Amino acid sequence: MKIRVAVLFGGESVEHEVSIISASQAMNALNPEKYEVVPVYISKDRDFYSGPELRNVQTFTDMNTLKKNVPLVHLVKKDGKVVVEPLKKSFFKKTEEVVIDLAIPVMHGTNGEDGSIQGLLEMLKLPYAGCDVIAAGCGQDKSVMKHMLENSGLPLCPWTWIYGCDYDENKAEIKAKVAELGYPVVLKPACLGSSVGIVIAHNEDELDAAVEEAGQYDEKIVIEQMVQNLREINCSVLGDHFECRPSVLEEVTKGAEILDFKDKYLGSGKTKGAKSQGMASASRIVPAPISEEMTEEIQSLAVKTFKVLGSSGVCRIDFMINDATGQVYVNEINTIPGSLAFYLWKEAGMSFTELMDALVKQAIDRQRRREKRITSFDSNILSNFSASSAKGVKGVKGVK
Repeated sequence: MKIRVAVLFGGESVEHEVSIISASQAMNALNPEKYEVVPVYISKDRDFYSGPELRNVQTFTDMNTLKKNVPLVHLVKKDGKVVVEPLKKSFFKKTEEVVIDLAIPVMHGTNGEDGSIQGLLEMLKLPYAGCDVIAAGCGQDKSVMKHMLENSGLPLCPWTWIYGCDYDENKAEIKAKVAELGYPVVLKPACLGSSVGIVIAHNEDELDAAVEEAGQYDEKIVIEQMVQNLREINCSVLGDHFECRPSVLEEVTKGAEILDFKDKYLGSGKTKGAKSQGMASASRIVPAPISEEMTEEIQSLAVKTFKVLGSSGVCRIDFMINDATGQVYVNEINTIPGSLAFYLWKEAGMSFTELMDALVKQAIDRQRRREKRITSFDSNILSNFSASSAKGVKGVKGVK
């Protein structure tokens, strides 16, 4: 019997289209002899759609036609099973409900990679691949992530963070703090990815505009000292805190001071008519042309970062190197990386299909472990509740 796998993708994030590409790649990689794929697309309006047409990326070129032809659905629990159910019942044909066995979220950024969709799956008790709610949230919020990594002794470039709304009131104090970091600085929306909203301020005069730009995307802004002689190296990690392993490394090349959205997803946008292959479109060198010693150092730091943040599934940890000094810095974690970082595992001898098998196994193993834990008690303290003397626990003698 095949395992029915719901692949969730899309979402309200600015990385919506990237998610569609990543999900299409993931669905095509799932072995049809083992799995029945159920695409679940979440629109920018947060509506859920499901249908076989969603496996074709071309379906998304005309959203009006998609919304007209693909049924709206919701995920609901019935008789202990999770069902993808159409919202509108048809009088002329039997309404088709699809029972799903597990889910693989392939959603980048807001409401997908930040623990939101994971929370929904937790409430449904549906096994799912990837990070849990807490790990996803910590990985998505760069300020929280950096506090955790810093506390665990991982190397970070000098940084600080602010609420954008506090900038005008505390401008002198914030500018003094940024000056201590040393210009140029990089400003990032705390909870976005794909290099969206990232701005460089080379001096104090540019800081005002940079805060305004980054603040359009998030209330919290991370400000980092810009690494000089920069090389950007990425490493994927697969597994969980019980057992995980790093991939080979890649060096991603860029067309400007920072790796931007076009560099990542359009291969710098230089090839006219070229189709994006998600993160696989980025210009890269695999394996990264660095020493064996530095390779081992980065792989070790990647695994430690993965564990410190409580990550699971397949993640990608991004590093920055000052090529003049050899200093390595942890930049950030991507808990649902573009294209699920399959191109790094391919170089390690693992096919995309085998990677998807590993994610399915991880979802099932985690669910089995959770079912063995004590999460509630059978006793019902409300059975002795008296409405006339509703004092609760504090009313019990000896309990304050």
